[in-house]
Amino acid sequence: MCDEEFGEEAPTLNITPLVDVMLVLLSILMVTAPTMVYEEMVQLPQGSKEKPIEKAYKIEIRVTKNREIYIQNQKYSFDTFSDDFILFAEHISKDTAVIITADERILYKDVMAILKSVKMAGFKKVSLSTNG
Repeated sequence: MCDEEFGEEAPTLNITPLVDVMLVLLSILMVTAPTMVYEEMVQLPQGSKEKPIEKAYKIEIRVTKNREIYIQNQKYSFDTFSDDFILFAEHISKDTAVIITADERILYKDVMAILKSVKMAGFKKVSLSTNG
């Protein structure tokens, strides 16, 4: 028994509206998915608010244009600085930072002599300060 016997045409399935609806839903999903935020609750450990942060101790060496050397407002002679600094640094931890600030008019070799004295005293964290 064929459909032709009854004179009726065979029904066809039209899926175009279904595809249109699915494309619209897919585009809505693609637009909204990046804006979705998933929040996961994380419990953070408690910090210690009682103890303030301590500033690290550092030694500041200032050299003037007249070759005068100051450490913590104590004046030292350039000629005896090497020995004086070793005596000054006897009871200071060698991990302490040392910052050398020298006037730009002082000779390079004089700054290097001070740097050498600091290194000979055993300090490893030594830096030269600039204003740039």
